[in-house]
Amino acid sequence: MSDIRKRAIAGLKAGDSFTLARTFTEDETLSFGEISRDQNPVHYSDEFAQAKNLQGKICHGLLVGGMITEVGGQIGWLASGMNFRFRRPVYFGDTITCVFTITEVDERNRARAEAILSNQHGEPVIEAWLTGVLPGPREQEVLSAMVSEQKTTPAS
Repeated sequence: MSDIRKRAIAGLKAGDSFTLARTFTEDETLSFGEISRDQNPVHYSDEFAQAKNLQGKICHGLLVGGMITEVGGQIGWLASGMNFRFRRPVYFGDTITCVFTITEVDERNRARAEAILSNQHGEPVIEAWLTGVLPGPREQEVLSAMVSEQKTTPAS
């Protein structure tokens, strides 16, 4: 069980923060392009990317921004809104660190969060602002039972 899931079962509050890192590959970008049908040549052609004043082909912004869903999925966050600001391109082989911080939680478990995704040079590549609903006591019980039964992933 991930540390993130353990913390969700124990209960979450404003100020809780989660950090994860991932290195993005060209294969992942090709797969994401097939799924999303985003065939922008900036992801597939060095020549086109350079014409856009980039160093080469780049990853899809939403593929990288999707790192927030890893945290959200582990904590059982039910998203109601996401807002992204794409600050810098992410190139194949870049390692991105996502810091996801819960900023507000009300009495009905409605929450706000922000995420900063930075490259291996410490440069922010994406800023995100999120709204959603955190698990309440009943959902925390179900998460705990799922962990005890080792049913924490779709493959379980």
